[in-house]
Amino acid sequence: MAELSIVQPPETVFENVEVPAAVSAVAGGRPLRPVWKNALGGLTYEISGVDERFFVKFAPTGSGLPLRQEAERLAWASRYTPVPRVVDSGEDPSGFWMLTEALPGRSAVDAIWRKRPQKAVKAIAYGLRQLHENVPVAECPFDWGVEHRLKLSPRDLSHADEPHRSIPIDVAWARASDPPPIDKLVVCHGDACSPNTLLDDAGEWSGHVDMAALGAADRWADLAVASWALNWNYGTGWEPLFFATYGIEPDEDRIAYYRLLWDLGP
Repeated sequence: MAELSIVQPPETVFENVEVPAAVSAVAGGRPLRPVWKNALGGLTYEISGVDERFFVKFAPTGSGLPLRQEAERLAWASRYTPVPRVVDSGEDPSGFWMLTEALPGRSAVDAIWRKRPQKAVKAIAYGLRQLHENVPVAECPFDWGVEHRLKLSPRDLSHADEPHRSIPIDVAWARASDPPPIDKLVVCHGDACSPNTLLDDAGEWSGHVDMAALGAADRWADLAVASWALNWNYGTGWEPLFFATYGIEPDEDRIAYYRLLWDLGP
């Protein structure tokens, strides 16, 4: 259910999409390149200039996209780990926008890394470990724990992957309401799917993006989903390398729990 789990070329996803006036104003005449349009109408553009690159995200009014929430989390997390630095943000009647500096590197699902999945998988695992170890959970003002997520959950599995889609919702909710004990509390990414890790030209981790759900939670909330997403983006068989690179043995009970919680959303 990751926003970027399937990558499409910009010319496809941006067909017949008018550039919002706020985005044009932020670009200030600099070249704009469309990067992404999600199902809720959120837009991302790259702004390029002389020796500079930025990205501007735009969330239309009424879309429900947590862009303001992401701006708050990026501003905090950038002190501890490589994430996009927020340069500016604002809103008008049409929506909310956020301008960030570009990080070096390409998404782990860029075509170059889809052809070299071993490099991508190792970088994803290494980067997640760095995030979990270096961002101070004791100082984190944001929550992504089970109770917080259950309060926001729409209790809907209609768009879930199997085997969750066939579970009666009352059964799924009962399971989700009985979480395993926390293994280790860390600052989680909150959407640790493959596209949200960046790799440099050497195939090393260079940062994380799309941090709207960042918050304190059991590390397995990230690990379960990050390992699951490998199957969506690179095919099956990569989970053992992921866990070995992170340096942990798979915990099947916690993996099963947090994958179900993910599918229940958000």
